[in-house]
This record gives sequence, C-alpha cells and structure tokens, in this order.
Amino acid sequence: MNSDCIHLPPFESLWKQRFRRRLLAWYARNARDLPWRRTTNPYRVWVSEVMLQQTQVETVKPYFQRFIREFPTVKKLAAADEQNVLRHWEGLGYYRRARQLHAAAQVIVTQHKGKFPREITTLQTLPGIGRYTAGAIASIAYDERVPILEANTIRLFARLIGYQQIPTTSTGQRILWQTAAEILPRKNIAQFNQGVMELGSLVCTPKNPRCSDCPVSALCAAREAGLQEEIPLQGPKKEFTHLYEAAVVVRKKGNILMRQCANGERWAGLWDFPRFELESEGDLYVHDELITKVLDQTGVRIKPEGLLKTIKHGVTRYRITLDCYEAIFTAGRISSTSKKRVCWLPMHELTDLPLSSTGRKIARLLERV
Repeated sequence: MNSDCIHLPPFESLWKQRFRRRLLAWYARNARDLPWRRTTNPYRVWVSEVMLQQTQVETVKPYFQRFIREFPTVKKLAAADEQNVLRHWEGLGYYRRARQLHAAAQVIVTQHKGKFPREITTLQTLPGIGRYTAGAIASIAYDERVPILEANTIRLFARLIGYQQIPTTSTGQRILWQTAAEILPRKNIAQFNQGVMELGSLVCTPKNPRCSDCPVSALCAAREAGLQEEIPLQGPKKEFTHLYEAAVVVRKKGNILMRQCANGERWAGLWDFPRFELESEGDLYVHDELITKVLDQTGVRIKPEGLLKTIKHGVTRYRITLDCYEAIFTAGRISSTSKKRVCWLPMHELTDLPLSSTGRKIARLLERV
C-alpha cells in the first residue's frame, strides 16, 4: 500500500448531503436500544461515555444500570464515598476513570451549582474529560454542532477518505477531526454522531467490514480502491512486559489481612491482599521472600503455607503470572498510616470492599475453600 497517497473524497455539498441522509436513515432503522440512549440527560451521557472508553458495549450495559441506580444524579455521585464509587466500578478496569468521574462530579457541584456545563471549553476543564468526551456530551445531550472522534469513527473516517497512514499520529488526528467536522449536518447532531459511532461499531468493523450492508459504501474511498481491509494502517504492535507476582492470604483468628493500594500503585484506592513482584525461585527462597515482603508491606510476620492458585491475567502493557499463597499470622502489629492502610477484616466484609479483579477472584475462591 502506498502510504504517501491520501485520497480525499470531494466534500462538495451533494456528497455531504448523500452521506448525511443515508447515515441518518440507516441509524433510524438499526440503532441498538441501549440504556444510555433512552435519555439526553448530560450526566447519564457522560457516565456512559466514560464507561465505554476501552470497554465493550455489552460489558458496560449492566455496570451502567447499577451505577445509575446507586448514583442517579451528579449530586449523589459527588456526595458519595470514593470507596463506594470504586466498588460499583469494580470489574470495569482502568479505575482512574472512576476516580476522575467522582472528582469531576464534585467540581460540577461546587463550581457549577450542580448544573452540567454545555460549553466544550468548560467541559474540557473537568477531570477526565477530553476533546472526544466533551464533544459526545455536548452533541448528544445538547445537540451542539461539534464533531467527535473515537475508536470506531477513526476507523470509519479513515476508510471513508482513504487515509493510508497511521491515523493515531498528530497529523492523522488533525485530518480526521477535520473530516468529522466537515461532514456534520446543521441539525440532528445527536443522531448523526451516534450514527457514525454505531456504523463503525456494527458495520465498519476492524476485520471483515460488512461493506455490502453499509449505507455509505458507494461514498467510501477505501472500498472504491479495494483497501478496506488495509485501512486504517496499524502502528507498531504493543510490546508486553511479563511479570511474576505473589499475593498472600494471611489468616488470623478467622480474619484476613488486607491493604489499600496507595497512589502510584497499579490499583490505587482499591483494596487487595499483600501483593508484590517475586524475584526468587525455589520453594525455600520464595517462602523467605514472602515473609520479608509481607513484613515490609504490613508490619506482620507470617508463616507461608501452600500455593492456593495461579492466576494469569493482563493489565495494560503487562502480562502477569500471579501465584496466590496462604499463610498464617505469627507475630507483629499492622503498620497502618494515612498513606498506607492495612487492616484485619472478617471474610464477609470483603464483599463490600472495592477489590482489584484478581483480588475479587481470590476472595471468591476463599469463600469456597
């Protein structure tokens, strides 16, 4: 594929009219009935858009409904305890999104009298709200004439204009944002922007795009050139770092030792079992390392027992092998400070704590042991 060639479609008035008309007609027939589409309430639009970042629609649906039941308004969210917010986010991952959602709600209540801003520039001053999320809120909730660009529309617009370079570069983003702005209609912005996202999600898919079902295929430069499988051009593949870690379930008179992850750690704000990277090999050396590192994290001395389970999972750029050990308390007092919270808890209280995804797996495993 010639990466120096960029085929831009003629964005004359007739072309844009055809695109808008066909897209809106298709969306009217094919829009999925999603819980966040049943309202134009900006708070609910915002919550859904944040949840949908890097997360599949089917995964988000039950989380959105539970979250809105618990925090039905921006004021309720602002007044909530962060631990409760994280507990209702648990399992969605990328927990920074939840903390920023909570922080932004507090800003809206304290600085905007609880009223959701509608201006793009004001929206982008809120924690966690960038250009795309601000555009989604303004266009879907207020029908403001602003463009959007996210994963599905990046792919759709790149194919539409035959963009044969990496679309995530600064140049690619500038061109695609310009494309998104140029094809906007004068009205029905909410339907239009949701339509382009829906078309990208359901039809203009990453692999095997369903061009025969696409209402705008006749207007697509990539389809015309037979390049719909090659566009968008992918950047370098991610390189993953492999980690070997241990989590330790420490028991004392029916209680479990837990610690809250500090700022800067992988799951800041969430609770977990003592956990750390393992450097040793061989049972004897591993047991010595468990004793030393649990003492360092918590102030508690332990006697390691058997291996409970091995869990393999991925977090962003890491591929982690997690060995879960059991241990019993032998001596020491927990060292808990404002920056390092450690405590003994009965098993039943783990249900209400926000835990990391693997922490929750271990907790459920313990319920069955």
